[in-house]
Amino acid sequence: MGRRSFGKVAARKDAPATVTAPARDSFANIEARVGIQANNQASQGRYTFDLVSRNRIQMEAAYRSSWICGMAVDAVAEDMTRAGIELASDIDPDDVERIQSTIEQFQVWDALCDTVKWSRLYGGSIAVMLIDGQDVSTPLKLDTIKQGQFKGLLALDRWLVQPSLTHLVRDYGPDLGKPEYYDVLIAAPALAGQRVHYSRVIRLEGLKLPYWQRIAENLWGQSVLERLWDRLLAFDSTTEGAAQLVYKAHLRTYKVKKLRDILSKGGPAEAGLMKQIDFIRRFQSNEGMTLMDADDEFEAHQYSFSGLDDVLLQFGQQISGALQIPLVRLFGQSPAGLNASGDSDLRTYYDNVANGQDKQLRPGMSVLLDVIHRSSLGRPPDDKFGFEFRSCWQLTDTEKATVAKDVETAVADAYDKGIIGRKTALSELRKSGHKTGVFATITEEEIDAADDEPPEPREVDIPGLDVGKNPGQAPGAQAAAPA
Repeated sequence: MGRRSFGKVAARKDAPATVTAPARDSFANIEARVGIQANNQASQGRYTFDLVSRNRIQMEAAYRSSWICGMAVDAVAEDMTRAGIELASDIDPDDVERIQSTIEQFQVWDALCDTVKWSRLYGGSIAVMLIDGQDVSTPLKLDTIKQGQFKGLLALDRWLVQPSLTHLVRDYGPDLGKPEYYDVLIAAPALAGQRVHYSRVIRLEGLKLPYWQRIAENLWGQSVLERLWDRLLAFDSTTEGAAQLVYKAHLRTYKVKKLRDILSKGGPAEAGLMKQIDFIRRFQSNEGMTLMDADDEFEAHQYSFSGLDDVLLQFGQQISGALQIPLVRLFGQSPAGLNASGDSDLRTYYDNVANGQDKQLRPGMSVLLDVIHRSSLGRPPDDKFGFEFRSCWQLTDTEKATVAKDVETAVADAYDKGIIGRKTALSELRKSGHKTGVFATITEEEIDAADDEPPEPREVDIPGLDVGKNPGQAPGAQAAAPA
């Protein structure tokens, strides 16, 4: 047998030549130069890095000088923290008031609002839990917190702390891979020069980045202004340009015979011309008149500014879409169109705010409320202790009355059917009081004194009702029916 060859197979002479061409998944017409792969102006477009988040001075200048940049940063942060929370627990109402009083006393929501603001502006910030008598560089141990130790939050932006890039969290969990410590700079307003453990901070990032970009940003995110930086410049440039056009609403021309000769000679002739022009300017008003030589000619040309409002609106809509903030909230602009109220836009926006609260604030708030509970009441919370963010959508008086009536009807119906007891019914009615303002005065004593056993179904006599009558029942006897 001959040997088999496993080397390269020689190409056949009659085989077609191989043509190498790049794969194109989009439509392109090379002859007409249409498509992203054709040699046209569109194919030369590229996306480049515009790393404005690293320029702290530029971010601060934009925040201070541009109102649209300020609204882009402040609107979401204020809406995320202005309504507060509702504690979902069976603890005594007096204890709830003490917890809420501690939150108000140490201005927790103001500090959280600042933390969200600086995370959106700079791309990252932290809020340090201030616990009296504890070293901030040690891990937080909830069991060591005594009554009265919580002293509030300290908001520090990314430029006031230096994360430990060589010491990262190794424990499995949501903090895996994040900095284990944050070194506070000397320029910080408090805790200057100290090291803070990650378990004592609420960490927020502006816009999260992919891993390698996070490495380039010292494990922080990016500013919300970076993605729409070009749109912000376009909006402010267009607005400023439209304002400058007001000074050129009309163009006046004045024809002078032999003007070149007068200017070339100078002296008394030029001075006389300037005197004449100033004379015309002084007396050219609504009640004055324009005096000129018979050979001179004066003309006024009007400008038309149609379409500028549409251009400004389009740039504003781009910014609104990029920030996911409706025009009615971002610009305070009334919605246009037939039967337009802006309610649907605001509801969608508030849903996005609630989503941001659950993703960004809820993990840190769970630990913070545990600390506040121990500091305010001197004991750890029970297993049923929890909270919910209050909705930013405010009900009208008519809507509150409707909701209160619906809740009362549903609870009364469940009680009459024996599904729930009186204690549960009173608890449900008082729970709805923070939304409707009705039944909020039901006390804990009234609930505890109520019986939680469902009532027995009642039987009533309905005259003339023969349905369900026993076969042996006498004619004319009344049938008993459940209520």
